[in-house]
Amino acid sequence: MMNKVISSTQNSYIKELVFLKEKSRARKKSGLFLIEGAREIALALKGGYEIDTILFYPELFSEDHLKELIGDFTNCIEVSKDVYQKLAHRDTTEGVLAVAKSKLHALESVILKTKKPLILVAEAPEKPGNIGAILRTADAANVDLVIIANPKSDLYNPNIIRSSVGCVFTNQIAMGSTEEIINYLNEKQIHIYCAALQASVNYHTQDYTQPTALVVGTEATGLSQEWLDAATQNIIIPMQGEIDSMNLSVAAGILIFEAKRQRNFL
Repeated sequence: MMNKVISSTQNSYIKELVFLKEKSRARKKSGLFLIEGAREIALALKGGYEIDTILFYPELFSEDHLKELIGDFTNCIEVSKDVYQKLAHRDTTEGVLAVAKSKLHALESVILKTKKPLILVAEAPEKPGNIGAILRTADAANVDLVIIANPKSDLYNPNIIRSSVGCVFTNQIAMGSTEEIINYLNEKQIHIYCAALQASVNYHTQDYTQPTALVVGTEATGLSQEWLDAATQNIIIPMQGEIDSMNLSVAAGILIFEAKRQRNFL
């Protein structure tokens, strides 16, 4: 295998990749983003992502490993330790990175493979760690669709990819405004259950075996009035301590797995 070699952190292409790593606007403008780690790259390939370039540091990731990961893919660049450390986001890593092409995540491109889908909607989540955790939970429960309403974070932020352990690639994800998403759910005749304090019933009293969207908001502000007005029913997770809210991803997990329990984990 004959690979191009880049050893300088001042190389113009490497500088472009540093911008991709650090700047959301660079990712949006180019339609490219970085993936770090063999597992994450493998999940991206499984999720139908197109790989533009592979970069690897041979002392950590051999050409044999590279071939196992990506077969006869030819656009591979061997990089020095300094270059790799400049591009890597994690402290402990495997020596391989991919430059991949992003997806659009439009609602109109969603494919629901069942007549009774289970959908998770998160409104305006800000913290990449929370988004990553939500995506891990959604993958574990094999939900049909994750929708992010009024997104505050770029989906290809390295912290989201890392905290989701690659589940950003395994879930079907769509994004849009709250209004667009409510219209979409209504058109599909999907019941909307909003996690909220107002006019709520205990979450486990509802039937989630029908087409269901579970909607969660941020801990700080909760859901917007638009969601509360659109809800089939507001639901609440009873609290027995001193506070009246819990971590967004934890709440999402409780609701999702109650729905899965009712569906007998089918």
